[in-house]
Amino acid sequence: MTAKTRCKVGRATDNQIILRDDMCSRHHAEVVHGSSGWTVQDLSSLNGCFVNGVRVRGSQAVQAGDTIRFGRTDFVFVISLDQLPAHTGPAEPATEAGELTITKRATRTRFLPPPPPPIADQTEQTVVADHTPVVHKLSPSESVAVLYRLAVDMAEATTPAELAELVIEAVFAGTPTEVAAVLTLKDGGDLDIVAHRFRRGGQLTYHKVSNYVSREVLSSKQAVIAENVADDKALRNRESVTELKATSLICAPVSSADRVLGLLHLYCTGERGALTTDDLEFALAVARQLGTVWDRFRNRAGLTAENQSLKAQLRLESELVGSSEHLKRVEQQVAKVATTKTTVLIRGESGVGKELVARALHFSSQRKDRPLICLNCAAITESLMESELFGHEKGAFTGATERMIGKFEAADTGTLFLDEIGEMTAGAQAKLLRVLEGQPFERVGGNVPIKVDVRVVAATNRPLENAVREGRFRTDLYYRLQVVQIEVPPLRDRPDDVPPIAEHFLKRFSRETGRKVLGMTPEALRKLKAHSWPGNVRELRNVIERAVALGTGPVLDETDIWLSPLDLEGNSGAVEYEPIPLAEIERRHILQTLEHTAWNKSKASEILGIERSTLDRKIKGYDLKK
Repeated sequence: MTAKTRCKVGRATDNQIILRDDMCSRHHAEVVHGSSGWTVQDLSSLNGCFVNGVRVRGSQAVQAGDTIRFGRTDFVFVISLDQLPAHTGPAEPATEAGELTITKRATRTRFLPPPPPPIADQTEQTVVADHTPVVHKLSPSESVAVLYRLAVDMAEATTPAELAELVIEAVFAGTPTEVAAVLTLKDGGDLDIVAHRFRRGGQLTYHKVSNYVSREVLSSKQAVIAENVADDKALRNRESVTELKATSLICAPVSSADRVLGLLHLYCTGERGALTTDDLEFALAVARQLGTVWDRFRNRAGLTAENQSLKAQLRLESELVGSSEHLKRVEQQVAKVATTKTTVLIRGESGVGKELVARALHFSSQRKDRPLICLNCAAITESLMESELFGHEKGAFTGATERMIGKFEAADTGTLFLDEIGEMTAGAQAKLLRVLEGQPFERVGGNVPIKVDVRVVAATNRPLENAVREGRFRTDLYYRLQVVQIEVPPLRDRPDDVPPIAEHFLKRFSRETGRKVLGMTPEALRKLKAHSWPGNVRELRNVIERAVALGTGPVLDETDIWLSPLDLEGNSGAVEYEPIPLAEIERRHILQTLEHTAWNKSKASEILGIERSTLDRKIKGYDLKK
């Protein structure tokens, strides 16, 4: 380091020395070189820093060889590399009380022997005078080693089929089994083969275990053994057992928490001896290991599927629905700016989907796996705005009973969406500008600088230019926010987007309510497209939600679509004059009323306040047709 060098230490990423230590503060201390030499300065850290075991109070001079502790980490201070302490080599036996003596190092355990040789050679055999093979039985410790290796290998398996193959390997290693199979129990009670194998190849056709044996095991949830099938009256005449040509068999339940998931089936034909009660014990241990891991696999698969479904729903909520040219331009702008850190200002009327555009920006960026924090500036009182954005320390104001991090800290490395930015208070505007310029901020009532990496997306439904002219919004912040501007057009300017958005909400509310609404009639879609949608997408969402909730048929008809008579087209508050005859106004009004009532003339005449016969006469006179 050179003269007047300052080296900050702490958890924050803007330090020169970053410590991943929860005992350290974000900005813990500074190592400073000045005219008087080297010093360590404590930056009001929570747990302090120590030089040679003595806590630093403010500033402490340090020399070569001193030990400095920050949090849980000890450092040796040196000015040149030749002052580093010498490495003493391997640890010597302990000579002082409390030290640990290492007596032996090992990379292998006798409880995890080397993998067994190939199946054909792994069991030692001797041949006696009658040429009957005698199988070498495993000792208890060898059986435990096989079970232990199975448990270790199961931890690395990724599919039920891999688990089944490992189980078959284990029973071949631990028993004289000639044929082994793992079967899964389906919801209907049928058994499906997950994996099966013959020890020496040859016969390839596998016959499932006898239904009699299966029912016995499934009902009792207990493993069974038939040591001599030929002498068993219940088995010898079973066709399935005859096809097996088995002399002894074992069937064990694969279960977890008293729930049977499948079966483990083993049998011998006499070539390698018979299965015994010891083999039954071994098979039961293997089956229980399999059941535990298998159940976790199923739970994990269910959670994965649910997680994918939730992510799909989240993606659906954050997608911009529609195919109009207006929306395509918005999507193109999102695609161009999403991968940058540029601040974006989204403009548009209330209800057009500005938050959806902000979500699209976030999920299309490299920050998509990081937080997306949203704050509506109009919903926060002036006194709490700075606290919500930047957090506060305990005791900063009345009611601040504990420290709270603000939205900026919560959105660190992610995106912060500030809706209705024009309603932000003057004090918060000044702080926001500093953060956007890359400067650190402090919590309300705090004095520790905090620096975050946040991409800010703002939105407004009012012209900020008017607020700037009136002095309610800072000019410099206005220019800083408007680096990139995305204008979201109102729904009335893109009527072609109404049907796909309506279908989107229809599927969503059908799913949420559990109602099976298959779609909408052409008349209902025409009614939706003809509306001016003063409330934009928000209004359309509410219309579809109401229709799904109150509708009775499998499809939504035009009578299910209730539209508000409020018309704020253009949001100007003024109604344009159209120079047309009074008769034309009456004709249009009668036609709209008839369409609203699905041409129910009795309802239409009641709404219009005229007799049914008068309505019929006007329909004929104006040549109105359905």
